[in-house]
Amino acid sequence: MYVKYEEIKVSYQVTGRGKPVVLLHGYLETGEVWRPLEKILKHEFRVITIDLPGHGGSGVRGDTHTMEFLAGAVNRVLSDAGESRVVMIGHSLGGYVALAFAELWPERLAGYVLFHSHPHADTPEAVARRNREIAVVRAGRKNIMYPGNVSMMFAERNLKTMPEELKRAKEIASRNTGEGIIALLNGMIARPSRQIIVESGRVPLLWILGREDLYFSPDRAIRDTRLPGITEVVVLEHSGHLGFIEETERSAELITGFAGKLDL
Repeated sequence: MYVKYEEIKVSYQVTGRGKPVVLLHGYLETGEVWRPLEKILKHEFRVITIDLPGHGGSGVRGDTHTMEFLAGAVNRVLSDAGESRVVMIGHSLGGYVALAFAELWPERLAGYVLFHSHPHADTPEAVARRNREIAVVRAGRKNIMYPGNVSMMFAERNLKTMPEELKRAKEIASRNTGEGIIALLNGMIARPSRQIIVESGRVPLLWILGREDLYFSPDRAIRDTRLPGITEVVVLEHSGHLGFIEETERSAELITGFAGKLDL
Protein backbone atom coordinates (compact mmCIF):
# COMPACT_ATOMS: atom_id res chain seq x y z
CA MET A 1 0.00 0.00 0.00
CA TYR A 2 1.07 3.61 -0.28
CA VAL A 3 0.21 7.20 0.59
CA LYS A 4 0.92 10.49 -1.13
CA TYR A 5 3.31 12.84 0.64
CA GLU A 6 4.43 16.12 -0.86
CA GLU A 7 3.59 14.93 -4.38
CA ILE A 8 5.43 11.61 -4.16
CA LYS A 9 4.36 8.06 -3.35
CA VAL A 10 5.48 6.51 -0.05
CA SER A 11 5.21 2.73 0.02
CA TYR A 12 4.62 0.77 3.21
CA GLN A 13 3.46 -2.61 4.46
CA VAL A 14 1.57 -3.71 7.60
CA THR A 15 1.67 -7.22 9.08
CA GLY A 16 0.71 -8.78 12.42
CA ARG A 17 -1.33 -7.59 15.38
CA GLY A 18 -0.49 -6.00 18.71
CA LYS A 19 1.49 -2.98 19.81
CA PRO A 20 2.55 -0.94 16.75
CA VAL A 21 6.22 -1.17 15.78
CA VAL A 22 7.65 0.86 12.87
CA LEU A 23 10.75 -0.35 10.99
CA LEU A 24 12.88 2.24 9.17
CA HIS A 25 15.61 0.86 6.92
CA GLY A 26 19.06 2.25 6.24
CA TYR A 27 20.90 3.69 3.24
CA LEU A 28 21.05 1.32 0.23
CA GLU A 29 18.24 -0.71 1.79
CA THR A 30 14.46 -0.95 1.52
CA GLY A 31 11.76 -2.19 3.86
CA GLU A 32 12.42 -5.65 2.46
CA VAL A 33 15.70 -5.85 4.39
CA TRP A 34 13.71 -6.28 7.63
CA ARG A 35 11.89 -9.47 6.54
CA PRO A 36 13.83 -11.93 8.77
CA LEU A 37 13.14 -9.80 11.85
CA GLU A 38 9.60 -8.94 10.78
CA LYS A 39 8.69 -12.64 10.54
CA ILE A 40 9.38 -12.96 14.27
CA LEU A 41 7.96 -9.63 15.45
CA LYS A 42 4.64 -9.96 13.64
CA HIS A 43 3.54 -12.70 16.05
CA GLU A 44 3.42 -10.14 18.89
CA PHE A 45 3.28 -6.74 17.19
CA ARG A 46 1.58 -4.82 14.41
CA VAL A 47 4.64 -4.19 12.23
CA ILE A 48 4.71 -1.21 9.86
CA THR A 49 7.57 -1.38 7.38
CA ILE A 50 8.26 1.73 5.28
CA ASP A 51 10.27 2.35 2.12
CA LEU A 52 11.78 5.74 2.88
CA PRO A 53 11.51 8.24 0.00
CA GLY A 54 14.46 7.71 -2.31
CA HIS A 55 14.62 3.94 -1.90
CA GLY A 56 12.41 0.95 -2.66
CA GLY A 57 8.92 1.61 -3.95
CA SER A 58 8.81 5.21 -2.73
CA GLY A 59 9.40 8.26 -4.88
CA VAL A 60 12.15 10.86 -5.05
CA ARG A 61 11.71 14.60 -4.64
CA GLY A 62 14.69 16.71 -5.63
CA ASP A 63 18.36 16.04 -4.96
CA THR A 64 18.26 16.28 -1.15
CA HIS A 65 16.02 14.34 1.21
CA THR A 66 16.57 15.90 4.62
CA MET A 67 15.94 13.86 7.73
CA GLU A 68 13.05 16.19 8.54
CA PHE A 69 11.49 15.51 5.13
CA LEU A 70 11.84 11.76 5.66
CA ALA A 71 10.40 12.03 9.17
CA GLY A 72 7.42 13.86 7.68
CA ALA A 73 6.85 10.97 5.29
CA VAL A 74 6.90 8.54 8.24
CA ASN A 75 4.43 10.74 10.12
CA ARG A 76 2.11 10.67 7.09
CA VAL A 77 2.28 6.86 6.95
CA LEU A 78 1.44 6.53 10.64
CA SER A 79 -1.66 8.67 10.19
CA ASP A 80 -2.69 6.62 7.17
CA ALA A 81 -2.15 3.39 9.11
CA GLY A 82 -4.30 4.68 11.97
CA GLU A 83 -1.57 4.78 14.59
CA SER A 84 -1.18 7.68 17.00
CA ARG A 85 1.72 6.33 19.09
CA VAL A 86 4.33 3.73 18.19
CA VAL A 87 7.69 2.16 18.92
CA MET A 88 10.07 3.25 16.14
CA ILE A 89 13.12 1.21 15.12
CA GLY A 90 15.66 2.85 12.82
CA HIS A 91 18.65 1.17 11.23
CA SER A 92 21.58 3.49 10.42
CA LEU A 93 19.95 6.17 8.17
CA GLY A 94 16.62 5.04 9.61
CA GLY A 95 17.96 5.93 13.05
CA TYR A 96 18.72 9.47 11.86
CA VAL A 97 15.12 9.67 10.68
CA ALA A 98 13.84 8.34 14.00
CA LEU A 99 15.82 11.03 15.83
CA ALA A 100 14.34 13.75 13.60
CA PHE A 101 10.90 12.28 14.29
CA ALA A 102 11.62 12.30 18.05
CA GLU A 103 12.48 15.98 17.81
CA LEU A 104 9.38 16.90 15.77
CA TRP A 105 6.71 14.55 17.17
CA PRO A 106 7.90 13.12 20.52
CA GLU A 107 4.29 12.65 21.63
CA ARG A 108 3.87 9.99 18.94
CA LEU A 109 6.71 7.85 20.30
CA ALA A 110 6.33 5.45 23.21
CA GLY A 111 9.99 4.58 22.65
CA TYR A 112 12.55 4.20 19.89
CA VAL A 113 15.45 1.96 18.95
CA LEU A 114 18.67 3.14 17.32
CA PHE A 115 20.00 0.11 15.47
CA HIS A 116 23.64 0.60 14.48
CA SER A 117 22.94 4.33 14.36
CA HIS A 118 23.92 7.42 16.35
CA PRO A 119 22.86 11.03 17.00
CA HIS A 120 26.00 12.79 15.75
CA ALA A 121 26.41 14.90 12.61
CA ASP A 122 28.74 13.65 9.89
CA THR A 123 32.46 14.05 10.48
CA PRO A 124 34.48 15.76 7.72
CA GLU A 125 35.73 12.30 6.72
CA ALA A 126 32.17 10.99 6.40
CA VAL A 127 31.14 14.01 4.32
CA ALA A 128 34.10 13.45 1.99
CA ARG A 129 33.20 9.77 1.62
CA ARG A 130 29.58 10.56 0.81
CA ASN A 131 30.62 13.17 -1.75
CA ARG A 132 32.84 10.59 -3.44
CA GLU A 133 29.88 8.22 -3.61
CA ILE A 134 27.70 10.97 -5.11
CA ALA A 135 30.33 11.55 -7.80
CA VAL A 136 30.44 7.82 -8.61
CA VAL A 137 26.64 7.60 -8.87
CA ARG A 138 26.41 10.75 -11.01
CA ALA A 139 28.94 9.19 -13.34
CA GLY A 140 26.50 6.30 -13.86
CA ARG A 141 28.65 3.83 -11.96
CA LYS A 142 26.56 3.00 -8.87
CA ASN A 143 27.01 -0.70 -9.61
CA ILE A 144 30.70 -0.48 -8.70
CA MET A 145 29.93 1.32 -5.44
CA TYR A 146 27.19 -0.53 -3.61
CA PRO A 147 28.65 -4.10 -3.49
CA GLY A 148 31.58 -2.94 -1.39
CA ASN A 149 29.36 -0.87 0.87
CA VAL A 150 27.06 -3.81 1.54
CA SER A 151 29.93 -6.20 2.22
CA MET A 152 31.28 -3.79 4.83
CA MET A 153 27.95 -3.95 6.67
CA PHE A 154 28.62 -7.54 7.72
CA ALA A 155 31.14 -8.53 10.37
CA GLU A 156 34.10 -10.09 8.60
CA ARG A 157 33.46 -13.41 10.35
CA ASN A 158 29.95 -13.51 8.85
CA LEU A 159 30.85 -12.90 5.22
CA LYS A 160 31.73 -16.57 4.70
CA THR A 161 28.97 -18.03 6.87
CA MET A 162 26.12 -15.88 5.49
CA PRO A 163 26.53 -15.97 1.69
CA GLU A 164 22.78 -15.97 1.00
CA GLU A 165 22.16 -13.05 3.35
CA LEU A 166 24.99 -11.11 1.68
CA LYS A 167 23.62 -11.88 -1.77
CA ARG A 168 20.13 -10.77 -0.74
CA ALA A 169 21.39 -7.49 0.75
CA LYS A 170 23.27 -6.72 -2.47
CA GLU A 171 20.19 -7.50 -4.57
CA ILE A 172 18.11 -5.11 -2.48
CA ALA A 173 20.74 -2.38 -2.85
CA SER A 174 20.94 -2.90 -6.62
CA ARG A 175 17.29 -1.95 -7.09
CA ASN A 176 17.68 1.55 -5.65
CA THR A 177 17.98 4.30 -8.23
CA GLY A 178 20.93 6.64 -8.58
CA GLU A 179 18.60 9.60 -8.10
CA GLY A 180 17.38 8.23 -4.79
CA ILE A 181 20.88 7.33 -3.60
CA ILE A 182 22.07 10.90 -4.22
CA ALA A 183 19.06 12.42 -2.45
CA LEU A 184 19.70 10.35 0.67
CA LEU A 185 23.46 10.95 0.65
CA ASN A 186 22.88 14.71 0.47
CA GLY A 187 20.33 14.47 3.26
CA MET A 188 22.76 12.66 5.54
CA ILE A 189 25.47 15.22 4.82
CA ALA A 190 23.07 18.03 5.74
CA ARG A 191 21.75 16.53 8.97
CA PRO A 192 22.53 18.27 12.27
CA SER A 193 23.62 16.62 15.50
CA ARG A 194 20.69 15.38 17.57
CA GLN A 195 22.77 14.36 20.55
CA ILE A 196 20.55 16.52 22.76
CA ILE A 197 17.54 14.36 21.79
CA VAL A 198 19.26 11.24 23.11
CA GLU A 199 20.71 12.92 26.17
CA SER A 200 17.47 14.63 27.19
CA GLY A 201 15.85 11.26 27.85
CA ARG A 202 12.43 12.56 26.90
CA VAL A 203 11.62 9.33 25.05
CA PRO A 204 12.80 5.87 26.19
CA LEU A 205 15.62 4.55 24.01
CA LEU A 206 17.11 1.14 23.27
CA TRP A 207 20.48 1.54 21.57
CA ILE A 208 21.71 -1.59 19.80
CA LEU A 209 25.29 -1.59 18.50
CA GLY A 210 27.54 -4.11 16.78
CA ARG A 211 30.89 -5.06 18.25
CA GLU A 212 32.39 -5.45 14.75
CA ASP A 213 30.63 -2.52 13.09
CA LEU A 214 33.01 -0.96 10.54
CA TYR A 215 30.79 2.11 10.09
CA PHE A 216 30.38 3.19 13.71
CA SER A 217 32.34 2.08 16.75
CA PRO A 218 30.24 1.06 19.78
CA ASP A 219 33.03 2.29 22.03
CA ARG A 220 32.78 5.74 20.49
CA ALA A 221 29.01 5.72 20.89
CA ILE A 222 29.21 5.03 24.59
CA ARG A 223 32.15 7.40 25.14
CA ASP A 224 30.75 10.43 23.31
CA THR A 225 27.15 10.42 24.52
CA ARG A 226 25.86 11.12 28.05
CA LEU A 227 23.06 8.63 28.41
CA PRO A 228 20.08 9.17 30.72
CA GLY A 229 18.94 6.43 33.07
CA ILE A 230 16.03 5.32 30.88
CA THR A 231 18.38 4.38 28.03
CA GLU A 232 19.32 0.75 27.48
CA VAL A 233 22.52 -0.03 25.55
CA VAL A 234 23.25 -3.47 24.14
CA VAL A 235 26.28 -4.49 22.06
CA LEU A 236 25.78 -7.50 19.78
CA GLU A 237 29.07 -9.35 20.06
CA HIS A 238 28.83 -11.24 16.76
CA SER A 239 27.52 -8.48 14.49
CA GLY A 240 28.79 -5.76 12.24
CA HIS A 241 26.33 -3.16 10.92
CA LEU A 242 23.41 -5.55 10.30
CA GLY A 243 22.63 -7.12 13.65
CA PHE A 244 18.99 -7.73 12.77
CA ILE A 245 20.30 -10.07 10.04
CA GLU A 246 23.50 -11.31 11.69
CA GLU A 247 21.81 -11.99 15.06
CA THR A 248 18.11 -11.98 14.19
CA GLU A 249 16.72 -13.92 17.13
CA ARG A 250 18.71 -11.93 19.68
CA SER A 251 17.57 -8.69 18.04
CA ALA A 252 13.93 -9.79 18.18
CA GLU A 253 14.34 -10.72 21.84
CA LEU A 254 15.77 -7.28 22.68
CA ILE A 255 13.04 -5.40 20.83
CA THR A 256 10.27 -7.54 22.29
CA GLY A 257 11.57 -6.98 25.81
CA PHE A 258 11.93 -3.23 25.30
CA ALA A 259 8.55 -2.71 23.61
CA GLY A 260 6.80 -4.92 26.13
CA LYS A 261 7.68 -2.49 28.94
CA LEU A 262 6.32 0.57 27.13
CA ASP A 263 2.90 2.08 27.64
CA LEU A 264 1.03 2.03 24.33
